[in-house]
Amino acid sequence: MSSFGTNRPSGPREGDYYQRDLTLHPPAFTPIYKTSVTRSPQKALLSLEQGIGEITGPVFTADDLGPLDNDLILNYAKTGEPIGERIIVYGRVLDENGRGVPHTLVEFWQANAGGRYRHKKDTYLAPIDPNFGGCGRCLTDENGYYSFRTIKPGPYPWRNYVNSWRPAHIHFSIFGRSFTQRLITQMYFEGDPLIDVCPIVKTIPDPEAVKRLIAPLDLRATVPLDCRAYKFDIVLRGRRSTLFENRLEGN
Repeated sequence: MSSFGTNRPSGPREGDYYQRDLTLHPPAFTPIYKTSVTRSPQKALLSLEQGIGEITGPVFTADDLGPLDNDLILNYAKTGEPIGERIIVYGRVLDENGRGVPHTLVEFWQANAGGRYRHKKDTYLAPIDPNFGGCGRCLTDENGYYSFRTIKPGPYPWRNYVNSWRPAHIHFSIFGRSFTQRLITQMYFEGDPLIDVCPIVKTIPDPEAVKRLIAPLDLRATVPLDCRAYKFDIVLRGRRSTLFENRLEGN
């Protein structure tokens, strides 16, 4: 008999997480994604039991956020608003049982409308937008919902092979209830023709997993004459978990 009694609900107890299905995720060694050749592990990965440090934190509150952290249109503006298509990104952070994960920190960062990051190592020819910082954060509400405003990022070339381009995308970091649920991923935009030819996306073996990285346009959530909206739900673990930014060891 389980020490939790016969009336214990089915499924994992609080603090336990389902094993991820690694067959849905990219192999660590994928030559089409050039840098994976040198970054992929040379030895078998280790499986570690969950310790108290992995299942009990971290904890964030609204006091950790600034008033404009979830508004990338305004949080870096100095002489006016940034250039580009104004959009809203919203969705829900879910656990492996489809339940909303409340009060979890969601961080996001991206290139500007021209496809350039505000980073000293980004040397793409597109100009820096003086009114766009490209990063922000928010907390999910009691039902796991989040939202933020931003400028739709542009695609950009990268030094993979000749004429390689990254689709427009936004990076996400989600902490969940504990470090064991931690997820770092990317969101793409519905209808972008570069998704199908991106070397990073092509490393994902499951077409359904690729679809879970693509945010559909949601005209019902738009602000007329202002912002279009894209919906992006995020699943932290389980068989339908959102991919961990092309890193097998993370997911």
